[in-house]
Amino acid sequence: MIGFLGVGRMGLPMCANLVRAGHEVVAHDLRPERRAPALARGCRWAADASEAAASADVLVTMLPGPHEVVEAMTGPGGALPALRAGATWIDMTSNSAVSAEPVRVQALAGGVDVLEAPVGGGVTAAEDGTLKLYVGGDREVLERNRPLLEVLGDPRRIVHLGGHGTGYTAKLLVNLLWFGQAVATAEALLLGRRAGIDLGVLRGALSDSAAASEFIRRDLDALLAGDYMTSFGVDRCHEELANVVAQARALGVPFEVSSSVERIYRRALARYGAADGELLAVALLEEEAGVELRWPFR
Repeated sequence: MIGFLGVGRMGLPMCANLVRAGHEVVAHDLRPERRAPALARGCRWAADASEAAASADVLVTMLPGPHEVVEAMTGPGGALPALRAGATWIDMTSNSAVSAEPVRVQALAGGVDVLEAPVGGGVTAAEDGTLKLYVGGDREVLERNRPLLEVLGDPRRIVHLGGHGTGYTAKLLVNLLWFGQAVATAEALLLGRRAGIDLGVLRGALSDSAAASEFIRRDLDALLAGDYMTSFGVDRCHEELANVVAQARALGVPFEVSSSVERIYRRALARYGAADGELLAVALLEEEAGVELRWPFR
């Protein structure tokens, strides 16, 4: 039986895929309005995290961030005391290694195996069962749980990064580089526009050059259509950036460029509040420049 904590935009389709694969899933979310969609997809509903974990062979957490994981696992009605020895906890949250460590240590001390497998790919990949998984933890535990993980992720893109903490760090680095590409691309386009270069011509030149990036190839056209990617909140973007900057500081790694990306997202959070939009940092730059990056090019 699988306990599943967090049935939001990502967690709900993940639960549905597990049910379709023949697993019994007992789900819980702090938002009572998530109960009906979970039941409609074949899950049972638990009154709290403890109930979801009580009979679980595997407990999956897919939560908004580090604080929510700590609360779900160790807070009132938390899952960790209810997990039996021999069960496995798989945290698929975009968590931080520092925040997760005390919970992991407590779980291991109680005989619970632990994997981290934060995901990439967004809602569509969650629906299709083709998520990318950045796995940290013991390889033996990964292999034992691989059939379950392959229901949720593309088998070719389940990457074992190493021991505990490495999966969390890799996912944060992936997001850091994407946020950095977005900000740098926006700044380049704003400058080119102000310098009198046709935006369409410049976009084509960049995409067919050594400066081409995944952001330019895959995501730029959405931005140019006015889509700030509202599937994720700017507060969560900043939280992830702050976590990775703090980790770099703790490990003594120079991080000046990445720290500037974090500062821009911090300013975007101050400007727009906890609004949905992974690219609201770009909206901030557009606002400050007095220029919108939009089709049709003008």
